Amino acid sequence: MRNKRLITKISILVVTILVLGAALSGCIQGLQPIGWSGVAISSDGTLFIGSKEGRLVSIKTADGRRQWSEPLKLPAQPGGFGCAPGSGGTAGGFGCSAETPAVAIYGTPALWNDLAFIAGYNGKVYAFVSDTLQQRWVFPREGNLKPIIGGIVLSADKIYFGGTDGKVYALDAATGDKRWEFQLSDEIWSTPAISGNTLYIGSFDKKLYALDTATGSKKWEFQTAGAVVSTPLVQDGTIYFGSLDRNLYALNESDRSVKWTFMADNWFWARPVIADSILYAPSLDNKVFLLDAKTGTKINEFDLESQVSSSPVVVDRKVVVATQDGKVYSLDRNEKRLLAIVTPNASAPLSANKGIVYVHTPDLTVHPIDVSTGAKLPTISLKKAE
Repeated sequence: MRNKRLITKISILVVTILVLGAALSGCIQGLQPIGWSGVAISSDGTLFIGSKEGRLVSIKTADGRRQWSEPLKLPAQPGGFGCAPGSGGTAGGFGCSAETPAVAIYGTPALWNDLAFIAGYNGKVYAFVSDTLQQRWVFPREGNLKPIIGGIVLSADKIYFGGTDGKVYALDAATGDKRWEFQLSDEIWSTPAISGNTLYIGSFDKKLYALDTATGSKKWEFQTAGAVVSTPLVQDGTIYFGSLDRNLYALNESDRSVKWTFMADNWFWARPVIADSILYAPSLDNKVFLLDAKTGTKINEFDLESQVSSSPVVVDRKVVVATQDGKVYSLDRNEKRLLAIVTPNASAPLSANKGIVYVHTPDLTVHPIDVSTGAKLPTISLKKAE
């Protein structure tokens, strides 16, 4: 009976992903890519986030002042990159809109010096001036890559990202000039992780790759039994990452040998976090597993009764998790505490600053929550009044 329930669970999720994939690759009965950008926070507390309207939004937390970039632009050719019903209900063929849909933004913005970077589902990467949100550069200059789902990471003076064309790119952060690219054998949804001079990234070809950040040359690859779409966590010489084979892997960074693996009843999608030497690993089986970071031994588990696809954050040694049914919990080794309830279907990774956690939900809203008290602060609308 348990196996039957497991098969049903996985089948439903597979269908969900396939439907999402159909929406991502084109127009299916009015579906469109929706985006799940997290919040990037600057040193002065300014929030930067990609909105469902296809804009970069900045919010000054001191006074609530907001700025919006110009909307990201779709490719010139008709069709593809997702369609949606028009606001007036007028639809094109196959449920496609006669109006222009917004460009989905899945990756969390990245910040460097005076620039903020975002990658769009339209296959372009943008650099905006942080203070004004004026565009500094765009890559590629002409044309578009295939859709970009993963986020951008920075190291030294370069930015790195992967695309659904199966390529990993390195760009000059100041100019947007391409420094190198490396071709994998299948799509990339994962956001890279960088440790020292090595970039780690997963692929739908069921592998985790290690690339040299300076040249893009491959150092090694590690084979799993399922697609790797999660973002790796690299800490204390260990690489932690989940695979759609339902395993969480811990590899030695020095020689890629397996330190341990842990299997759940469903996929590890969200990036895990470590607090007090305990790895907190959310799974799509509704549970967060607490594992000894060194050995993989299970210390505890919490059944949150809803899937967790949003990556958690650590705030004052507590781990904050948001579930698909809109519940936000604070976890430690021995107990869970319900902090707040927000709009359901949050998939964006959580962010935190000065004891406040930020939850981005699909209704163009950011929910700030005080972790120490559980108080819900005034919500932040990302909708631009035209």
